[in-house]
Amino acid sequence: MPQLEQISTYLSQVFWLVLTFGILYIILWKSALPRIANVMEERQERIEGNLQKAETVKQEAEAVLAAYEAAVAKTRDEAQSILRASAVEFAELAAKRQEELSARLAKDGAAAAGRIDDARREALGNIQGVAGELALAAARKLVDIDASESDADAAVSQAMPAITGEPA
Repeated sequence: MPQLEQISTYLSQVFWLVLTFGILYIILWKSALPRIANVMEERQERIEGNLQKAETVKQEAEAVLAAYEAAVAKTRDEAQSILRASAVEFAELAAKRQEELSARLAKDGAAAAGRIDDARREALGNIQGVAGELALAAARKLVDIDASESDADAAVSQAMPAITGEPA
């Protein structure tokens, strides 16, 4: 086997391998590894600093948000109290105007009822006079009775309560 034929050079290959890797390890350990360690430390410090800044900004944002929410809540409460006060004031004003309107309508209704009663009495008086004249004319033409105006007015006055529904 060809691999076993090189056994005499095997020991020298292992020696040079250990020597080469030893020198490479020492060079890396003295020059490259400290630089890499410094870069890693700087990177870690930068990351920690950024995380601290982010935490500070987060806390500031939370404080601003809390202040904003408090201001909004306060403003909302003030608006609600203003609305409630306005509603109460409006209800009082509406009740006052309703009372004024009711009083005015009652007054106008009473005045109208009085005018209607006056007009009714006047109309009944006119009807009574016309009815008296009509009864007198009818009695003269139909029955050929010569009655006086006072008799006709008395007959109409007696019949009017039955027609109007008023007590005699």
